[in-house]
Amino acid sequence: MRSLPAIALSALLCLSPVQPAAADAIEVPVSSRAITQFTPGSGQRIFGRLEFLGGIAYSSTSPLLGAISAIRFRNDRQNFVSVLDTGHWLTGRVERDAEGRLSGLADVRIRSMFNRDGRDENPKQAMDAEGLAIGRGELLVSFEGHHRIDAYPDPGFMDARPKRRLPLPIERREIRRNRGMEALAMSPATGPLGAVPVVVTERSLDADGNVFAAVLEGPRAGLFTVRRNDPWDITDGAFLPNGDLLLLERRFRLLDGMGMRIRRIDGDTIRPGAVVDGEVLIDADLRQQIDNMEGLDVVAIAKDDIRIIVVSDDNHSILQRNLMLEFRLK
Repeated sequence: MRSLPAIALSALLCLSPVQPAAADAIEVPVSSRAITQFTPGSGQRIFGRLEFLGGIAYSSTSPLLGAISAIRFRNDRQNFVSVLDTGHWLTGRVERDAEGRLSGLADVRIRSMFNRDGRDENPKQAMDAEGLAIGRGELLVSFEGHHRIDAYPDPGFMDARPKRRLPLPIERREIRRNRGMEALAMSPATGPLGAVPVVVTERSLDADGNVFAAVLEGPRAGLFTVRRNDPWDITDGAFLPNGDLLLLERRFRLLDGMGMRIRRIDGDTIRPGAVVDGEVLIDADLRQQIDNMEGLDVVAIAKDDIRIIVVSDDNHSILQRNLMLEFRLK
């Protein structure tokens, strides 16, 4: 377990304006170490409603790797796209060992994102990418600071400027500068919302202290809110095949350090004007193998084998780690 001073310093480093550059897409070498126990020294596999399947801690000699905010897997369940809060794309492929457990990352490529003026290598404060959703022929990205949701062509997103900007679903004055649109996810066509994007803020609160969120399209388009449980903040979200929304949440307190939990929201409760809440599937802290967990995706291996993959944002800090952890929904 990290010491409290180290954790405090790590939190301060979260605010550092680190901005590596990647003018062209480059291949990044990655080394990985397997994580076989979620609680070190324990064979426990079940944590709440989830079964820990394994994970990796990974690093690179390239300063570009890190600061992952969101991750989305392709239909092949191996290749993925990520955004970094430094304003970069990251793509790659997961590797597995003979038992099917995560063992490493391959074909990792990183490139600076273009803004709508066609410029790349922009300062972090202008391209603080936080959320990512895969739409039909496009990738939707939510940005913090300069709050917006831009749509990039897919394929071709790495070398393109945004092809359109979505209307801001929440009044700009209600979106906090560093607590903006953190989670952006595409609901499945078979769910109660249909195939539409949904955005949830990190900690932009209404008068009752609930978190602003919105369905961006479809018959249920409009604002709703998520019940906030202090000190938890929302960092990402993804939909289960049945249309329920999983929210990844993070806490940081000097008393007990970093925490991670995942909450399940019944998709049928998401509608304009609703205040939604749900069951906590897992609640972990620094006794487990976690860090600053920022990204989450759902990967359906089979109808009865739903995986949840979470990744951390190391903030390009030597005190933090890049983690990818895999769970099975029980």
